[in-house]
Amino acid sequence: MVPGIVDPCMVLVLTLNFHILGTPRLRSLIFVVGLHGALLGFLYPVAHQGFHAEFHGGPAALGALIRLGLLTAAIVGIKGLLIPNVMHRAVRLADIRPTLSSVIGFTPSVLLGGIGTGAAFLFASRLPLREGHEHHLLVPASLATVLAGFLVLVTRREALGQVLGYIVMENGIFVFGLLLIDAMPVLVELGVVLDLFVGVFVMIIIVNHVSRAFPEASTEHLRTLRE
Repeated sequence: MVPGIVDPCMVLVLTLNFHILGTPRLRSLIFVVGLHGALLGFLYPVAHQGFHAEFHGGPAALGALIRLGLLTAAIVGIKGLLIPNVMHRAVRLADIRPTLSSVIGFTPSVLLGGIGTGAAFLFASRLPLREGHEHHLLVPASLATVLAGFLVLVTRREALGQVLGYIVMENGIFVFGLLLIDAMPVLVELGVVLDLFVGVFVMIIIVNHVSRAFPEASTEHLRTLRE
């Protein structure tokens, strides 16, 4: 773990969280969520404890370094490129309106996000973390990101906005997973990302079908299906 690189990245993640909570523009939100995921993908090899040993380990470590690079490329490609492109396509094909609405408003969302971020820092400072993990921002940033995603998930009326909240929550779980990166097999990491893609793909299909009947794709319209 390299705190000199990880901590500034976590500060950027927290800044993006507030932008996600405060913007009503759908395309901007998709772009920022994609940037969010790409940043975490690039952070993956930095957080890998064995990265520097592999980099300086000579030809014997070349295979491990290539595997790490391919995994990083897969995470960045899926989180930062593939999922945002699929969502932009859904917006275009379903003719979804370009702005989101919030149950509580966007300013209260940002305020709640700020309170939650402060609570995450306070809670993380009381956790019995392993030596070396208590001096960087991975734990509070992960908790704050999960909370930001949850706020988007439960307060946005549009189905696509809720999909984005789900993605932000998964990003927060991914940040927490960086603490255990050496204990988690490569296939588990790929499985998490692929499960996310499958989940988003299914939700996009649902959004498209709902949008054909209801152009604004608001979950409030689902109440009519009870009859």
